[in-house]
Amino acid sequence: MMVFARGLLAVSLLAGIAAAPLSAPVAQSLAIGLQDDPDQIDPHRSRTFAARIVLTAHCDKLVDVAPDLTFVPRLATAWTWSADGKRLEMTLRGDARFHDGAMLDAEAVKASIMRAKTLPDSLRKGDLASVDSVEVLGPLSLAFVLNRPDAALLGQLSDRAGMIVSPRADVPAGTPPACSGPFRFVERVAQDRIVFERFDGHWERQAYGIQRLSYHPIPNPTVRLANLRAGQFQLIERVAPSDVALVRGDRRFAMASSPGIGFQGLAVNVANGAAADTPLGRDVRVREALSLAIDRQALVQAVFEGLHAPGIQPFPPGSPWARADIAVPARDLARARALLREAGLDRVRVDLMATANPIDQQVAEVVQAMAGEAGFDITIRQAELGALLRETAAGRFQMATNGWGGRVDPDGNMFGFFTCQGGFNEPKYCDETTERLLVAARGETDRARRKALYDEAIGRVVAAKPWIFLYHPVWLYASSAELQGFAPHPDGLIRLAGVARAR
Repeated sequence: MMVFARGLLAVSLLAGIAAAPLSAPVAQSLAIGLQDDPDQIDPHRSRTFAARIVLTAHCDKLVDVAPDLTFVPRLATAWTWSADGKRLEMTLRGDARFHDGAMLDAEAVKASIMRAKTLPDSLRKGDLASVDSVEVLGPLSLAFVLNRPDAALLGQLSDRAGMIVSPRADVPAGTPPACSGPFRFVERVAQDRIVFERFDGHWERQAYGIQRLSYHPIPNPTVRLANLRAGQFQLIERVAPSDVALVRGDRRFAMASSPGIGFQGLAVNVANGAAADTPLGRDVRVREALSLAIDRQALVQAVFEGLHAPGIQPFPPGSPWARADIAVPARDLARARALLREAGLDRVRVDLMATANPIDQQVAEVVQAMAGEAGFDITIRQAELGALLRETAAGRFQMATNGWGGRVDPDGNMFGFFTCQGGFNEPKYCDETTERLLVAARGETDRARRKALYDEAIGRVVAAKPWIFLYHPVWLYASSAELQGFAPHPDGLIRLAGVARAR
């Protein structure tokens, strides 16, 4: 069994594996270090960002996202909307097949979409809520029939809702279904590795020079970098900003980065069971006080070398969907203490659950120290990411570090988090006006009117503070210099077409 060091610099275990150009017959391997262990390798059941990275290699999507955030063909070669916005017709490529040998056709796509809509534990139901049915028009053509116009649907189909699984994929939870991506599943060892091999039946197989692909979850960024420097990994994601200068100063390695489109912050339990019955959960003045106690610019400077952007809303600076008139507030301890006094409080105890990776721990500790000066006594409770997600979903938390990789369509950064039954709404924030605005925005095709709806919804979310937004990440990658062809994307996903190891 291949074991990667998690606390010490490891001895290289890949030194004997030959590297070759993309066209060479010598088999190539690629080991990628991830920050987190993915939850499920199933596009309909997974919710973690790490799972999205892995699924990008395993499952092709109907459409993809280009680096400029435009939609480009993948399994669907063309698409058209009806004039009323309630019918989306797609034409499929004719040379795609699944890892289990089944051909990918319109019937298979229909079966996959219906699985996403009806699987009891599917997390894609909200993504596809507007889809009433899928009509098969021919072997390679189909139509999505909608119950209302849905401007967000194409964006959903460019992510997990549009990852097509085999119609034979009647597998239990925890078992990866067969997909049609460039790499097929081989094995998984929990907390150690997920292994794939190149799928030689893939329609674009010439673009993939890697034969054996493995992902290795290592929460500590220093240890991920140590494995890269030892030659065990050829690519690592979410490099610690403090290590960027070290990587750039070493010719054996290369840095790559891209501004992100997501957000990071603190999810506050406002209505999810008994744990919400706290001053923080009950009273927006207490949440406002906590927000004002945090110096976001100082936080990103201390933890991220100033590379990330301070944040106060679900969209990063420069996004066309960000509300320009809502600025990141300056730290105001006097106002924070006054708000606590208005709420009849002197000191407030808060339990903060944070993932066990060192970056989240640093963020939690900075928040703890800053908030302490305003009257908050924060206890930090560590949890692995999977455990944190289970605890927050069950309502067993007061506040938790959390984040989102972001989506191209603004619906992806809003609907699942801030509608009453949203799939990612662990705080259980439920406001009828916000709900109405976000539902209306899904159906609005006029960009200016849609922007106005999101502006109003953002204002309500920022005022209510079920999330205390902190910053917007920049994606940082380090690779061995021999790795060629890797290009980062704003969505943070790792695409491997054209990637190979040089001699």
